[in-house]
Amino acid sequence: MALPINIDELLSGNTIEWDRIEFKKGWNPTPILHSICAYANDINNWGGGYIILGVEEDKGIAKLPPVGLPKKSIDYIQKKIVEFSHKIFPEYTPITQPFMKNGKLIFIIWAPAGDNRPYKTFVSLNNQKTEKATYIKKGSVTKKVQPGSMEERRLFEMAARIPFDDRINHTANISDLNLDLIQKYLRTVKSNLYKESKSIEFSKLCRQMQIAKGPSEYLRPINAGLLLFNEKPDKFFRGARIEAVIHHGKVGRSFSEKIFTGPIDKQLQDTLDFIKTNIIHEEVQKVEDKPKSKRFYNYPFQAIEEVLANAVYHRGYDRDNPIEVQILTDRIEVLSFPGPLPPIDNKMLKKHRIVARDYRNRRIGDFLKELDLTEGRSTGFPIIYDSLEKNGSPPPIFETDDDRTYFLATIKIHPESLQKTVEKTRVKTKGEGWSEKWSEKWSESLSERQIDILKLITNNPKISRKEISKSIGINQSAIQKHLDTLKKKNIIKRIGPAKGGHWKVIEKNE
Repeated sequence: MALPINIDELLSGNTIEWDRIEFKKGWNPTPILHSICAYANDINNWGGGYIILGVEEDKGIAKLPPVGLPKKSIDYIQKKIVEFSHKIFPEYTPITQPFMKNGKLIFIIWAPAGDNRPYKTFVSLNNQKTEKATYIKKGSVTKKVQPGSMEERRLFEMAARIPFDDRINHTANISDLNLDLIQKYLRTVKSNLYKESKSIEFSKLCRQMQIAKGPSEYLRPINAGLLLFNEKPDKFFRGARIEAVIHHGKVGRSFSEKIFTGPIDKQLQDTLDFIKTNIIHEEVQKVEDKPKSKRFYNYPFQAIEEVLANAVYHRGYDRDNPIEVQILTDRIEVLSFPGPLPPIDNKMLKKHRIVARDYRNRRIGDFLKELDLTEGRSTGFPIIYDSLEKNGSPPPIFETDDDRTYFLATIKIHPESLQKTVEKTRVKTKGEGWSEKWSEKWSESLSERQIDILKLITNNPKISRKEISKSIGINQSAIQKHLDTLKKKNIIKRIGPAKGGHWKVIEKNE
């Protein structure tokens, strides 16, 4: 049975984190059974893991070429894996595939996260009258969980909350999954399952890819399957789209919109292509007394790519809010809902590297990594910082609120590109009521979005929330949260009723 993943990439650790891969030189049943149980419990929400037989490891990394397994042992191992499904409670069956690598036969066991956690198995296979225990992964180590421990309690809690992207969608049918999209994915990632997909029964194919679950009489797609392998996922998830707003003025009075729909990987790629073609450009400046010209981009593409991929990966698809990309004259903002999972907060978001093992969309993340559309191993933030620094651009700004209701990433334009923009628009902004002194006064305590709202209020005290929403290009509920923050910080106040009243910007001495 072929796996929906590129085996060569798996062995190189390019698409799956090393902590999710275990290498074993040969067949050792008890530790393998414990590892399958641990990956099925998936306490870190990684998406399960892989056990690869016939490959030695060196400090957790595959030692290639593989040592291989005797061909005659494969049937025996496959039978034992089937027996293992009855030795894990509740019953659990991993997916397996023999594979030839460098002329050597290896055997891969894929143990995706189970739906019926926590799982237990026998402590010893030599005496199955002995106790059963729960196993989890701590890094690359398989650990026995003590009864009543915090880890056991966490597994019980997780059993009640299967991640949204891994849940069965009861409003959809197996026919809502598109075979052409599935085959295109398998061909792109160079999976051996691509050849099988042309002859295998469709329901069996979906089961092998783990994008459909349930008994034969009630087989239904999971949410991740619909988001990636349906032409119109917004039919099932209203907010499953990316909205790009291109502002043609400093405060957003004139703007155009472009909406990207379709499978979420296509949305991501189409949005990136649009930005790369229409927004990003290289600038060349001749430097006096130097033979080489200075070259830089207004925005480095790699930083934008990582920020947007992060939004697609980590957003909540159970929300109606789309991903919003605001392309302003001096920055690009990417807003998604909700915010990061605990313990990540604004303080942690100021770090250049964030290590988080609790993922909102583990299945979506695995698919995007296979397509090379997002990074693994917490490398996304370092790549953003590094690409901006190499381009000579300001560092990024990442922010959320105390309740983690949103995540906002801001990439500022290269300062020399900004200077040209300012010179072009200076006449347009002349005479406005906004004071640059105020901008300096509040620059540290307010977000870029809140400063834009403050500018609009200063220039038009009677502006409504709806008008602010239309001007800036984000929904009214998000605008209200920013207004509440400005009022809480005693920067603005409302004079008079909601209709017919006006805003007042409060000076520090008031």
